Amino acid sequence: MKKNRNYVFSSESVTDGHPDKVCDQISDSILDAALSQDRFSRVACETMVKTNFVALAGEITTKTKINYRAIVSETLKRIGYTQKGIGFDIDSIELIDRISEQSPDISQGVTEGNEREQGAGDQGMMMGYASNETIELMPLPIMLAHGLTRKLREVRVNGIVDYLRPDGKSQVAVNYVNGKPVSLKNIVLAAHHSEMISLKKLREELLEIVIKPICHNYMTKSTEVFINATGKFEIGGPAADAGVTGRKIIVDTYGSKGRHGGGAFSGKDPSKVDRSGAYAARYIAKNIVASGLADRVEVQLAYCIGVAKPTSICIDTFGTSKLDEALLEKAVMKIFPVKPKEIIGKLGLLDFHNYKDTAAFGHFGREEFPWEKIDKVENLLNYFH
Repeated sequence: MKKNRNYVFSSESVTDGHPDKVCDQISDSILDAALSQDRFSRVACETMVKTNFVALAGEITTKTKINYRAIVSETLKRIGYTQKGIGFDIDSIELIDRISEQSPDISQGVTEGNEREQGAGDQGMMMGYASNETIELMPLPIMLAHGLTRKLREVRVNGIVDYLRPDGKSQVAVNYVNGKPVSLKNIVLAAHHSEMISLKKLREELLEIVIKPICHNYMTKSTEVFINATGKFEIGGPAADAGVTGRKIIVDTYGSKGRHGGGAFSGKDPSKVDRSGAYAARYIAKNIVASGLADRVEVQLAYCIGVAKPTSICIDTFGTSKLDEALLEKAVMKIFPVKPKEIIGKLGLLDFHNYKDTAAFGHFGREEFPWEKIDKVENLLNYFH
């Protein structure tokens, strides 16, 4: 998009009780369990859910014993799927486990030894993005969308609204003028609920206690609000829709404001560059914007399986930097970790045992995550001065 054009841009988020997000959280909870006992565990865990059914599949090599059923039950309890009769609850789950060990053909390319540097766990492209339009250096549409789904969870788990159930979605359309966000064109909210509430009351209450606290600074008289636009939403979660790990990759990242390389994050240990490479790309992009070298930037890292050094790096500042992008690329290669072992070490990805927290409400724009640090600003400024 041109730097100064006028346009409307939309992004969506989903709650932690959305079927796909249930799967992401189960997969990442299994990853946490493995890494907390064996930091060199290799994990690629996929989850599928449907009515009172959970299937696990993938490849895990670890020295620890993992109780999959206990992890599934704890995850569903944390999300809030504890009520009988809604088609998905912790006491009624049938669990199927089809997990094996990592292929030795893959392991030989990503394991250090015999003078071999740790290579990437797969080929692929990973994207990172940052923009100065919010304090988190994230696009405003995705941050507001996440704010709404977080608020839905907050009012549900704290008992402020007793008729809400775990599933839900949001979507926010932002008006941009001269490339800057100025107001909201519309807001969409879908909230899973019990039979005890009327649609009229639900719409009135969620407007006041969910939407306005998050979006009021950007709402105008012309902002349209759609709450449960099809009517009732009593059947939700995995009882209504099957869920699969890795199907909300745009929700996980930048709400489609930045491009995506295609690889999902959840259930993958840091040797998989789908995850660690994307975290590194965000780390790079955020530090470039935080340093004032660009207002908006997208970073692409590309890898070959078994090879440590990226096969390519590309930086696009969308015309918002006075520096040549080729110079930024050289600076990044000199200043930032871009090889898998360097990324894992710098960001502490083997000692980070809260991957389950990344699996809902976005992986980026959250200060508690190590890839959100802006500790390379001084290095960048010194490089160019």
